[in-house]
Amino acid sequence: MLRKPPTAGPARQRARILLVDDHPLVRERLAEIINREPDLTVCGEAEDRHEAIAAIPAKRPDLAIVDLTLKNSDGLELIKDIRVRWPKVRMLVVSMYDESLYAERAIRAGALGYITKQEATRKILVAIHRVLAGSIYLNEKIACHIISRLTSHDPSVGATPTELLSDRELKVFDLTGSGLNTSEIAGRLHIAVKTVETYRARIKEKLKLKDSSALLRLAISWNQHH
Repeated sequence: MLRKPPTAGPARQRARILLVDDHPLVRERLAEIINREPDLTVCGEAEDRHEAIAAIPAKRPDLAIVDLTLKNSDGLELIKDIRVRWPKVRMLVVSMYDESLYAERAIRAGALGYITKQEATRKILVAIHRVLAGSIYLNEKIACHIISRLTSHDPSVGATPTELLSDRELKVFDLTGSGLNTSEIAGRLHIAVKTVETYRARIKEKLKLKDSSALLRLAISWNQHH
């Protein structure tokens, strides 16, 4: 006589998803979509790096969905941490930024996918399944932009702040262009003022800028176009 499989069996096969976002409504909406799927389940939530680092060993997710802008922390740094400490945990970025530069940096940091919050409600399940399968997920617009830049023979390509600056230097450059002063940037990134000054000195050197005024002008111009 054949035994029926236990009713709890299929649930054990569900891929476990950790949501890392500092907006409760975003987490709630994503959880609602994900938990409808018979092969997926949200196993935990976190609003910053500290909570995410604590949740991973406790919840054992197969996939972490990470926002780049987290409460009191940086999503790119979290992605790098997860890749080093838990290399088997796959990562998908859901971000408010529809920019290829953030997508490319997220992939370099260790994520396998990048999707904007605007398209997440329609395509989040496609992105999740793609990343769980070990493939990269990018929307067509971002993928085409990255491929175009990588295959360009224009010598000016690669000489932009996006290519020349590190992740943290680019963040300081971006915040400078947003009008924040040194102490405000230090507060936003939770680092010392002297550290911000060091980053700015490196930025000026890498971008061949003669003084802080030139840095500010370029940062404002770059910020307006990104």
